[in-house]
Formats: sequence, C-alpha cells, structure tokens
Amino acid sequence: MSNCIPYRLLGRKDEDSDICLEKRLEVLMITSPNRDDLVFPKGGWEDDESITDAASREALEEAGVKGILHKEEVGVWEFRSKSKQCSSSVGGGCRGHMFALKVTEELEAWPEMEVHERKWLSMNEAIDLCRYEWMREALRDFLKFIEMRNGMDSTSSSKDLWFQLISHTT
Repeated sequence: MSNCIPYRLLGRKDEDSDICLEKRLEVLMITSPNRDDLVFPKGGWEDDESITDAASREALEEAGVKGILHKEEVGVWEFRSKSKQCSSSVGGGCRGHMFALKVTEELEAWPEMEVHERKWLSMNEAIDLCRYEWMREALRDFLKFIEMRNGMDSTSSSKDLWFQLISHTT
C-alpha cells in the first residue's frame, strides 16, 4: 500500500518565531466508506507507476489535493486490512509505505468526493481520532520528519505534543 499524510503549515515561519510547529501544522484526513473513522489517503500502486506516484495519485483521487510529495518515506508499517486489495497477502496483512505530502492545491471537485470527505485537523485532533496504533506511530514519525525538514527544534509545546503522542501507546 502507498499512503500519505497530506499537511500544511499555517502562517509564515518568519511571522512569529514564538509560534511552534504544533500550532502551525495541520494534517488532512478523510472519511472511510461505511465507517465513522478518519484515515489517511492510501491504496495500491499500478504496474506502470512508482510507489511515490501512487501516493500522490491516491491523495488526488481520495482527498482532492495536489502537492509536493517528499520522496523519502516517513516510514513503513505492517497492519491488517479488511480490504480486498490485501486479500492475497497472508492473513490480510498489509505493508504501508507512508509519505508526507505538502499540500499546494485543494480541488473543489475530485474523483472520490462522493465516497470521501476531507477534514483538516491539528496534530492533537488527529491523534485523538486515530483508530489504530500504527496510525499514531506514523504521526509520531511524521512530526519528527517535518521538524527535521523545517529546521525546527523541539519547543516545549512540541515536546508536550510528543508526550501526548507517546502516551496514546500505553
């Protein structure tokens, strides 16, 4: 599976140096068909496309967003899926390759808008709405990934967010 966490940073980094990453960072999640939970855009990739092309395509089809996909993986997670896409794997297990997508454009209409609604969330909201532990792990790694790429040190409130992410695992 090729997954991505679409994100945006609110405001400009130089506007207020006291604004921490936690307050500037939002992630985009989508509704899951016939369920009440939110997920990240994901899906399989075609024989004629790369895993990164698939992540960008899934974000466009399922969430109606385009952007700059970081080519380096945020991480790889093993999880169980009830989807037929993974039915050929042993026991329904899937391997999800997660990428970060910096959103540059939100479309008013997109291919799967009848199936998926999109919702921008703060990191705290996203953490609370994660149904699965692997998704919280992906958000933990995503936060580190974004901090490193934006040259941000872990501020005290960013460390508080980090603690909240960790505390969901116990």
